[in-house]
Amino acid sequence: MKPTPLESWIIERTRLETPSQEALKAYQLDRLKATLQYAQSRSRFYHERLKGIDWDTMDSFKAFETVAFTTPEDIRHNAYDFLCVPTHEIERIVTLNTSGTTGDEKRLFFTHEDLETTIDFFHYGMRCLVDENDKVMVLLPGPSFASIGDLLKKALQRSRIECIVHGILDDVEAAAACIFQNGITCIVGIPMQVAYLSRMKPELFDTHIKKVLLSTDYVADALVKSLSRNGTCQVFNHYGMTEMGYGGGVECDCLSGYHLRENDLYFEIVDPITGKVVEDGTYGEVVFTTLNRQAMPLIRYKTGDKARFLEEPCACGTFLRRMEKVRGRIENTLSLEGQEITLRDLDEIFLAYESVIDYRVACYDPKRLHVNLVLDKNSDTKAFQNTIEKHLRMRFQSKFDFEIEIEEDDRSSKITRSMIKRKIHDCRQGAKR
Repeated sequence: MKPTPLESWIIERTRLETPSQEALKAYQLDRLKATLQYAQSRSRFYHERLKGIDWDTMDSFKAFETVAFTTPEDIRHNAYDFLCVPTHEIERIVTLNTSGTTGDEKRLFFTHEDLETTIDFFHYGMRCLVDENDKVMVLLPGPSFASIGDLLKKALQRSRIECIVHGILDDVEAAAACIFQNGITCIVGIPMQVAYLSRMKPELFDTHIKKVLLSTDYVADALVKSLSRNGTCQVFNHYGMTEMGYGGGVECDCLSGYHLRENDLYFEIVDPITGKVVEDGTYGEVVFTTLNRQAMPLIRYKTGDKARFLEEPCACGTFLRRMEKVRGRIENTLSLEGQEITLRDLDEIFLAYESVIDYRVACYDPKRLHVNLVLDKNSDTKAFQNTIEKHLRMRFQSKFDFEIEIEEDDRSSKITRSMIKRKIHDCRQGAKR
């Protein structure tokens, strides 16, 4: 098996004389120091945040670990203070709104060169799963300038791979027709929406779709198993967020963890309580620092995602590190009756059933979890009540001691056109919102 295509790309972009972790670490440490000085000299936010650093002592990763974290709240409150270039050099502004209130907006800024580095990553990252024989459909925002879909299409054009940016899934029939008419073999999209498409139109995955790349949210193992259709479809995972410049890492053919964009990003895993860097193999919060960002460098940015670095090398043979697939948002943990439950726990229980196409979960009292299941409109209500609901309760109660209330939701075929990540809603009195 050949090493991930990202290996040769990273060697070329970093000009490593020796392809090794040691050489890559030396490059990253050099770029970290350059990023700190660049941000401190140009950004109002980092001018204050990094004040007092003794640059002569900033000569190791241990020294770098003393630098304060940057948080999403910092960006919400001070977005324009992060800027390191004049506003006329900004080519793309992305506004992220996670709850529908202007107070929660985050603005991210990119220059032309920043966007080009993302296209470059997508160009090589997509080679992990597709070649000139494939035709790709992107079920992500597009085709506006510098949207994810637009950047992906430009990247695939460099590899002479046909790409159709369909946009976020909102019409199953239209998407299915496009797949049939254009001979699409690969879909890039949001996990729950691609799963929805596969459950509404299973014939697509029997005849056309052989590869899937899931992005923008963590992916449950139950969804991977369902989409793989007994091994006939390869399901790849991509890790990224807008703050990273969209792209962070992608799985190779081994499908066993992300190889990271380590020429442009430096990743750490830290204890979410103490902030200390943890050893490889230990779960913690993903933190990253941009290494070549012009408009808006981010230093030790806390993502809120839970993951770990894998200790053993990848079977593909690369010298690059692997990060295990993200296990979800750290905040998506609920304590109930002395037990902790995560969205991942619920996904593995509920999404294992093909008739369950989505669900919503909330906690209104201290002893019970409330789950609204969205079922396939073609599923049998009596079968659900007599069989599936019983099995779900048994599986749930085999892991947790507290009560669960299950209700069937509206069977509408309407799809929520949203990229907002799913969460557990803690509605108990006094709960942190």
